[in-house]
Amino acid sequence: MTDDLPIRVAALYQFTKFGDPAAIKAPLAALCCAEGVKGTLLLAREGINGTIAGSDAGIAAVLTHVRALPDCGAIEVKESRAATMPFHRMKVRLKREIVTMGQPDIDPLDTGHYVAPQDWNALIADPDAVVIDTRNDYEVAIGTFAGAIDPGTKSFGDFPAWFQAHRDDLAGKKVAMFCTGGIRCEKSTAYLKAQGIDDVFHLKGGILAYLEQVPAEQSRWQGECFVFDERVSVGPGLTLGSYGLCRACRMPVGEAERKSPLFEEGVSCPACHASRTEAQRAGYRERHRQAMLAAARGEAHVGAVFAERDD
Repeated sequence: MTDDLPIRVAALYQFTKFGDPAAIKAPLAALCCAEGVKGTLLLAREGINGTIAGSDAGIAAVLTHVRALPDCGAIEVKESRAATMPFHRMKVRLKREIVTMGQPDIDPLDTGHYVAPQDWNALIADPDAVVIDTRNDYEVAIGTFAGAIDPGTKSFGDFPAWFQAHRDDLAGKKVAMFCTGGIRCEKSTAYLKAQGIDDVFHLKGGILAYLEQVPAEQSRWQGECFVFDERVSVGPGLTLGSYGLCRACRMPVGEAERKSPLFEEGVSCPACHASRTEAQRAGYRERHRQAMLAAARGEAHVGAVFAERDD
């Protein structure tokens, strides 16, 4: 992590039981705004999840407040630094789930076995272990662990169907699962346990903790890690990655995509060009022009806001 960058970024989650999430929302939102903190926090009866960014003092104040919430004293927080503010506004939202899987009967507190980043290499090198990347296809495409299975899901809610189609392949196996920051694995390992798969493990703190704590020369990570803010991707040590974002479809854009004749900054990329009309692209083009004018004036352009995704 580059400590000399001015913006502190904190990705956090905690599964717990909030009796009245709505009562938590207003004080939390007010504090974030007062401290100049931006990002998104999701609240549900099952807990809290999100990523925020701001000054060191501002993030410290918000984290102190969050840790005082019921059973949040030991909340998972992955921190990194950014050169500029990676969010345009602050949102505190009420949701049915803090990460959407569509399986309301599972208990996200009944998870698999946690594996520290320093012990992860040994686990995934075990020939008896089946390693599963629980993230979505666009995330896996820019980086994953060597030998990991890609379920090819478009959203996390597709994971249960993928499991049901492959459950016979996993029966009796040691299953090792990972995701960006750990939250999807809380639910996916709980789901597998509820389905009778008992020998389940997951990477504590997710890929972000691994990239931060495991030296690059020992890393089995290949590529970059997609993150849910304007940095788009990070690499070893949580340094800024090389990917940008297509503003039309919100897919990560790397060197190969930028070289495509179907890529136009702020307008289109190979993933979405065929599914957009020329009228839509004209609208994107004007939005991009306005965003560039706002940037030249040192202002944020609301039309360029990064769309939310569940981790």
